[in-house]
Amino acid sequence: MYQNGTHVSADVLASKGTRFANFIIDYIAIIILSFVVGLILGIISELLDSYVLLDLLDSNIVFEYLFGMLMWLIYYIPFEAFTKGRTLGKYITKTKVVTHNGMEPNIDSILVRTLCRFIPFEQFSFLGEDGKGWHDSISKTYVVDINKFESKRDTELSLEQIGKLPE
Repeated sequence: MYQNGTHVSADVLASKGTRFANFIIDYIAIIILSFVVGLILGIISELLDSYVLLDLLDSNIVFEYLFGMLMWLIYYIPFEAFTKGRTLGKYITKTKVVTHNGMEPNIDSILVRTLCRFIPFEQFSFLGEDGKGWHDSISKTYVVDINKFESKRDTELSLEQIGKLPE
């Protein structure tokens, strides 16, 4: 059956409410990260007596957007890559990202997920019936409830063992 993973079915997916909570928690974390990076840039500017970076961010909306996008990249890619598909929001809500066959996502999937978050109106893609965002669909990943997912995986593994002789 599924020796390396578990088939992801609708019964193990995180609910829309949980997904929304993930978004809010992660968004707050990104705001805090942005504040800390801005503070560090301010301190460095003071120490070097050069305000070029701060002037760029203050006077140019393009640089503000690029700075925001950089913060999203800095937050999501390392978090999901090094914590097996989890961010701060996913830790709190006990969810994680998996591929279609229940495996941990690779760096390519995580990069695609993160870049898809920049698609205009992507946040509204969750309003559909299945509650799956474009960053999930395009990267072929799912956000699952860990308890339900692990329980299903254990059941499938147990069923695989039925009829096998002990080694």
